[in-house]
Amino acid sequence: MSSSSYFSTILHSITKTPHKLKKRMLITWTPDQELNQVRQRSGADMKKKLDWYDLVALGVGGMLGAGVFVTTGHVAHTIAGPSVFVSYIIAGVSALLSSFCYTEFSVEVPVAGGAFSYLRVTFGEFVGYFGGANILMEYVLSNAAVARSFTEYLSCTFGSNNPNSWRIEVNGLPKGYSSLDFTAVALVLILTLCLCHSTKESSVLNLVMTVFHLMFFGFIIVAGFCNGSSKNLVRPKGLAPFGVRGILNGAATVYFSYIGYDTVSTLAEEIKNPSKNLPIGITGSVIIVSVLYCLMSLALSSMMPYNEIMENASFSSAFQNTVGWKWASNVVGAGASLGIVASLLVAMLGQARYLCVIGRARLVPVWLAKVHPFTGTPLNATIFLGICTASIALFTDLEIVLEMISIGTLVVFYLVANALIYRRYVKLSSGNPFPTILFLLILSLTSIGFSLSWKFNGDCLWGLIIFGFASVIVTAIFHRFVPCYHRPSEWSVPLMPWPAACSIFLNVFLMNSLNKKAFQRFGIWSFVVTLFYVLYGVHSTYHAEEEVGLEVDLHDGNSLTAIVQTKLEVQLG
Repeated sequence: MSSSSYFSTILHSITKTPHKLKKRMLITWTPDQELNQVRQRSGADMKKKLDWYDLVALGVGGMLGAGVFVTTGHVAHTIAGPSVFVSYIIAGVSALLSSFCYTEFSVEVPVAGGAFSYLRVTFGEFVGYFGGANILMEYVLSNAAVARSFTEYLSCTFGSNNPNSWRIEVNGLPKGYSSLDFTAVALVLILTLCLCHSTKESSVLNLVMTVFHLMFFGFIIVAGFCNGSSKNLVRPKGLAPFGVRGILNGAATVYFSYIGYDTVSTLAEEIKNPSKNLPIGITGSVIIVSVLYCLMSLALSSMMPYNEIMENASFSSAFQNTVGWKWASNVVGAGASLGIVASLLVAMLGQARYLCVIGRARLVPVWLAKVHPFTGTPLNATIFLGICTASIALFTDLEIVLEMISIGTLVVFYLVANALIYRRYVKLSSGNPFPTILFLLILSLTSIGFSLSWKFNGDCLWGLIIFGFASVIVTAIFHRFVPCYHRPSEWSVPLMPWPAACSIFLNVFLMNSLNKKAFQRFGIWSFVVTLFYVLYGVHSTYHAEEEVGLEVDLHDGNSLTAIVQTKLEVQLG
């Protein structure tokens, strides 16, 4: 094909974009199609080798280390003070409610796509793609941030007091991007090679590291309380020196610490008896980690006043500078490094499976969806995202990405909670979705109203009372008058729609606690991923599903009637 005809073909395809968007944006797939037809595009199947204890260990390993060692010092010193443990409680409750929503979806649709698949079978292709793109963003950014924290704690293990001692400063680069971290890059690349080899072996490695990590956590909690003082919790300015607002702002920031549990849902294709093991793995890991986070942050705050806590390698510095345990500082550095490796291993495991399933949907190049026939792992996706993570970890400081990670996570969890209510209360193919859509819209608006009343005028109780009361009333009315059409038989969220509605409210509230820069960066990212969908994704899926699929079916001798019927089933989902 000549270059002129090639470009004319591209231009012709672009002119058809409105038609393709109309056909593809809201098209849904059934769970059966996700489990069979779509999954087959990866070639070989992923191998089912994981039990419930693997899932709990993966969930715990994925969250521990990433959160408490990365965010606690920063939040305690500058945002919430000694009441950082309350921030962890609030974030943990929100994460637990979101985990219920994830669990029901993962049992009903046990595929590797996680939130991407749940949103696609409910709200259509574009919403699924948007959620998947955001969860991938937070995975890559958070993994890069966690890898850089590994360097800080590892340097403490070998006796360094300067967390940047193992990094190389480069003059001329912008602030926040000038410290090159080759240790973090090496760690990411080594873990990428491990994940390419086998999921089960990676799980066993994580299980061993998580057991040692829990023992290490116990040492920090006991030693911290033994050497701490309750006086440090109230000085110099009380338990909550930044007020209730600081506690809630802290909760929005530490929410980053809980993103590891959704990795468990992305392993659904590799789990034995998913209807039994998934609920144990997801909810069990969230509860265990929430308790440990609260105890760890409380122990840290009792060891020294909040204004003396270092933002980087805070636990190591607390033992060294306050207690005078030089050896304990080294032990903490080693234990934290081990926990960070386990957390990074699990997170990188999950991000590759997200990209693999998005590739199956043809929203990114399909070669990213290929599963290696011998290892049973998404090899191409693992390598590609490993390179992306290593590139960002090389130069980007932690503070730049923390809030960007939180807002992306909160948006996805908000969408999943909405999807669960919609799927429960809308009778697919024949029901009227208007009452459910109206409820979700009003609930979101009242949640936004409550959040803005708190953010911009927290002293005015009337706005908080009106919007808070309205959220409760509209949920009660919906519960009373709208019947539930769909309840999974194997596992379902109890007391619906209240847990999902509370999850929506809390996610909106925590999002509004973030600062302006977080929303600006999120807006830029949203524009980029939407543009990618318009210029590439919709054309790729239209060609694969609407054009090539029709030609293949005709070539195989199937009747046009059967093809049209199949298309209608897909659209009605």
